[in-house]
This record gives sequence, structure tokens and C-alpha cells, in this order.
Amino acid sequence: MTTADITPSGEPTSGPATVSGVRTARQVADGSAAGTRRSASVAATRTARRTALASTVRPGHRVRPEHARRHNRALVLQALYRAEGLSRADLAREVGLTRVTISDLVADLIAEDLVVELGIRADSRPGKPATLLDINRAGFAVLALDLSKDAVFRGIVTDLDGTVLHREELDVAGLTGDAALEATATVLDRLVEAAQARVLGVGVGSPGIVSVDGTVLRAPNLGWYDVPLQTLLADRTGLPVLVANDANTAALAERTFGGADEDMMLIRIGRGVGAGLVLGGALVQGSSSAAGEIGHVVVGTDGGERCACGKDGCLETWLAIPRLTERLDAAPDAAAREALLVEAGERLGIAVAPVVGALDLGEVVLSGPLDVLDGPLLDSAVQTLRNRTMASVHGHLSVRMTGLGRDIVVLGAAVMVLTDQLGVS
Repeated sequence: MTTADITPSGEPTSGPATVSGVRTARQVADGSAAGTRRSASVAATRTARRTALASTVRPGHRVRPEHARRHNRALVLQALYRAEGLSRADLAREVGLTRVTISDLVADLIAEDLVVELGIRADSRPGKPATLLDINRAGFAVLALDLSKDAVFRGIVTDLDGTVLHREELDVAGLTGDAALEATATVLDRLVEAAQARVLGVGVGSPGIVSVDGTVLRAPNLGWYDVPLQTLLADRTGLPVLVANDANTAALAERTFGGADEDMMLIRIGRGVGAGLVLGGALVQGSSSAAGEIGHVVVGTDGGERCACGKDGCLETWLAIPRLTERLDAAPDAAAREALLVEAGERLGIAVAPVVGALDLGEVVLSGPLDVLDGPLLDSAVQTLRNRTMASVHGHLSVRMTGLGRDIVVLGAAVMVLTDQLGVS
């Protein structure tokens, strides 16, 4: 079983971070400066959102010429990305711009090697034959990293269509702090070396709380606190780098490639537990970049194992794959193993039910090892959700496993780069 519907009837380190050869853009203060750092991060998040809103072209609003040009450029690139072969006249009709504007934009994009001419359209239309245009799909590479796995960091090189051209994996079992940071840089160095085309940018999915400027504010399982990962990797490579929470990148991938509902929650279960929230088709960040951080919510009042964050009984202690696998391996028989999975699913359902109720989600998607999550654990989570929400209101909720497999985080990281660099979404 990989999907379930809830129906009314019930069917089913604390010092500055460094990387060899990299100069940090800012040094991380400690002690009494912690509160200041968090406040500054929240302010940066809000400022970035205001900037994003200000740069959005809206009918009836005065738009600066540079913003309008950037917007029009994104419209052209997006139309070409989706259509794979349009003439200048086609583009003008598609995006609603004049042919003169389209010709100027296309000339600039061709000069930047972002757009290529495919040749003359083979048709019988009267008049001068049209020259077809397309995104230079093979002319650029996107690098993407997934740092969320328990014992391995993964990376891929893709073309602009998302086709995986090269893979890298590095064993990181037991690595934390600066050692984990060095491992990240190693994987990225290998990807840069493997890329056969000009690199458009780098996307990274990291566990923990990640600010809008790509600083990992808190990732206990990696021993990272206020690590300016985006700046470190950009300084090291000289490339555009984007770092985001792994669950958020996974949610972006699920929404883009997995056909997910526009009001959904994707829960990543691996080395830790975290969620990405999408409401109205837009990713939710939260006031301090921590939306979806359900892994360190204490579930129940009966205690539990000590978590890496210092509390007892966090959802992560019940569901994180290293801990759960250890308990499953120690189970004496199949019945005891199933009981452990049922309990883990129940704790997940307890944690998620209030979110479903508060936000009226249409879908909850789980991402992680299929052999552990699918079956008794998923069934138990569904049953618990049904018991703790109103069937008349939330009976439409679907709970399922993702179909994107192990590439879900790197695919989302690649989408981040395409959106940031080309305006493609």
C-alpha cells in the first residue's frame, strides 16, 4: 500500500565554521550574541520577502524599467522552457509582448548563450519562414546536493531538463561539525569537476533550520549551528549557490514533478524528521525560517528517548531512521517489529493531526525508506489522523508515499536553481 484516503467511513559546533581554502563572509559569534543572530536572521527573512514582493509585476502598479525587463525576460525563458521550439512571433503571442520587445530580449538571451536558434520551421505558412528558438538545454549544467541522508551525502549533475548526467556519493557516517562541512565541499568539488557544460548554479538541501540567506541556523544531527553554508560554498566555487531546508526542497520537487495538492505537507524521514509546507501552491517559510520543523516537537506526555536537541520524546526519537532501524533490528520477532512500526506511525499521526486541522490540508506525503515507512507505519498514521480529525471536514485528506524516490531532494534543489537563475518555475 502506498496511498490512503481518510474518508468519513474510515476506509482506508558552536565556533565559526570554516572550509579549507574558503574565507567566510561573516564570523559566527557565540554566547550572548545568539539572540542577536536570530533576530538579524528573522529581519533578513522579512526584508527578503518584501524585496521579492516589490519585484513582482502586478497590474496597476508602477514598475521600474529594470524590474519590467527582468519580468519579461523570465516570461520568455519560461515560455521557451515549456514549449521547446517557438518563433519570435510565437513568443510575442504567448507572453503578450510586442515583437520589438521580444526581438530585443531574444538578442540578449542569445548573446548570453541562454537561448539558441534551432533552424527554420518546416511548414507551409505564407511569408518569410520563421526561425525557431529554444532554451540552450544542453549548454548549461545544474549541480544539486542532498545532505539529509544518515550516512551518505549525495550529489548530481543535471542538464536544464533535469536529466541526471552524473552522480556522486560520499560516506559520512559519524561525521559532524567541520568534518561534515569538509565532506560537503568534497562532494561539490567532484560535481564541479564532472560537469561538462557551464554551471548555471548549485542547489543544496540541508537538514535543520535554514535562513533565507542560506545559513544553517541549527542542524543538531550534523552539529551545525549558524553555519553560513551558502556563502562558504559560493566563495569556494565562485558559483551561484542556494541552500534551503531539505524538506522544503523535497516539497518543491513533489509540487513540481509529483503532482501534489496545492495545500500539502511533505514529511521527510531520514537522519532526522522535518516537513515542507505548501499552502495555495506557495512554500511556507515561517517567521524564523522554521516552518515544518516538527521533528523536535515532543509527542505525548510519556517521555521517551533523549533527542539530539536535549529534550526527551521528540518525534525524531520515534521516527528518525537510524533510531527506528536500530529498534527494529533488535526486535525478537515479526510481531514485535510490526508493533514498533505501528507505534511510530501513531506518534506521527499525533504530531500531524493538529496541522491538518489548522490548515485544512488536502494531502500529506511521506518521503523516506519505502521498506520502513510503507505498510504498518503508514496505515497506523492514517488511522491516528482519522481518529484525531473530523471526518466531515478532513475526510478528503490523502496520505501517501512519494513517487519520486531517492532523488526528491536533489530534484527540488535543481528546481531552486532554475527558478533563481532563469525565472523558470
